[in-house]
Order: sequence, then structure tokens, then C-alpha cells
Amino acid sequence: MHVHLIDGTYELFRHYFAVPKRQGPSGAEVAAAGGVLESMLGLLEGGATHVGIATDRVIRSFRNDLYEGYKSGEGVEPDLMAQFPILEKVLEAAGFEVLSMENEEADDGMATGAAIAVADPRVEKVWICTPDKDLAQCVSDPRVVQFDRRQEIEYDEAAVIEKFGVPPGSIPDYLALTGDSADGFPGLPGWGAKSSATLLAYYGYIEAIPDDHEEWDVQVRGAARLAEALVHGRHDARLFKELATLVTDAPGVTEVDEWEWLGPPDDAEFEQVCIALDRPLLAERVQRIAEARR
Repeated sequence: MHVHLIDGTYELFRHYFAVPKRQGPSGAEVAAAGGVLESMLGLLEGGATHVGIATDRVIRSFRNDLYEGYKSGEGVEPDLMAQFPILEKVLEAAGFEVLSMENEEADDGMATGAAIAVADPRVEKVWICTPDKDLAQCVSDPRVVQFDRRQEIEYDEAAVIEKFGVPPGSIPDYLALTGDSADGFPGLPGWGAKSSATLLAYYGYIEAIPDDHEEWDVQVRGAARLAEALVHGRHDARLFKELATLVTDAPGVTEVDEWEWLGPPDDAEFEQVCIALDRPLLAERVQRIAEARR
């Protein structure tokens, strides 16, 4: 059994900016939600059987309480924000398992899903389908990989190391030092990708890096300056690491058996959803996929 965990929030953003605007019969903008549905149908046509789609419709999470500058829904276009609940309804009507996060983020939903899947001996491989670098921390040979569907790139542990210079377990430390502009925290002054990777490749974790650069067992450019930033920024580094560390026990994530796609629970309801998306022919496409699996 292969499990596919999808970043529904990323998919909605990606389709919103990639596909032409499209209004349903009600006048509501539905192009992105419809685009995500079509993408998920393509995943099924490619052979996926067990699919969990994580969303975070409120965008804000517990991390906003930890750090004021953390990303929020502020500035998100209303037409995009309004499609979060539409997307969840569409996916559920199509028969997909939606892992809807409220206090956590979609990334946490996928991380939790990966932990649940790995604990199930029937699962041969877990595909975490998102390009988000946060999820690299969940990669674990030989069963858990990260997969960028758009570029068709698969990341196992060796590929994570090649990309970031550190193994999956050090990704939260790496992001804490270098910062993550997408999530809204800056990292430590002067700490770039190369210096962070060099130190973490040797020490593994921020906590293990000595305060005195003369005690470092590896050479990095500007070591004295970096050490000073680390000494004065230990508190920030711990906070940023906490922000970058994904939750693996998020509530609302179901078991693997619930992720098996068996077709729409109500064909008539799904047909109405397709009409609302101004994509009536999708109902026939879904029917063909379902019939091929019987």
C-alpha cells in the first residue's frame, strides 16, 4: 500500500495564481478549488489509492501565539480565502479524506499523517506531496519521501542532504538559523545556508554547537561573528526551531483505512458540486475512475 499526503493549502494557492479566474453559477470564484480537484483526480488516475489532503482554512495556528511575526491570513486575497471552505466541501464530496487543521497547520496534518502511516506495517511507502522545505524533516528511508508533484522530484534522505546540506532530523535547526521567509521568521543575523549546513552537518543540532567558535571542529567563514550572533540569539534560535518543528500528533487526523478513495459518497451531491464549479463533466470523469477500480 502506498499513501499520498497532499498539502491542500499549497495546492489551493498554486492553482489560484496559475489558472484563469472562473465563476460558478452563484457568481463565486471557484477556479482554484476546481483546479485542485482536477489535480487530485489526476493523482487517482496515476494509481494513487490512499490519499489524505491536509488543509488549514484559518491559516493562523498555535505558532502565531508563540511569535508575533509568524505568517497569518493577513493580506490573502478575499477570493482565495473564500475558496478554503469550498475546497474542503468539494474534496469531501468527491470522496477524498480531508485532514482539516484548526489550531495546527496543513504541514502538521501531513507530518501527523506520515507518523500514522509509518506505524502501519501495511504501508510500503508514504509520499508527502509538497515542495515545502519544512516537510523535509519527515523524510525517512526507505518508507517516507517528499515529492514535488509539479517538478516530479522525489526526495529521500540522500536527496535532502544534497539539497540542504543536513539530514532530515536537522531541518528544524537549519530553518531556525537561516530563517524561513514563507513562515515569517528571520533566523539569526549572518547565518546563511552554507554556514548553517556546515555546522549542523557536524553537530546535528543547535544545542550542540559550542558558544566559543575556537572550540568548533569545523571551519566556517566569519566564525567569530556567527558565534557572537548565536550566543546572543540562543533564545530566538530555540523559538525559531520550535516554530519549524512539525507536530506529529495533530488532532483530527484519521487512520490509513479512512484515506482509501472509494468514490463519491453521494453521486447526486457530487454532480451538484461539479455544476457549482462550472465543471459538470468532472462527474463523468470521477465515475470512470471509480468504475475502473471495481
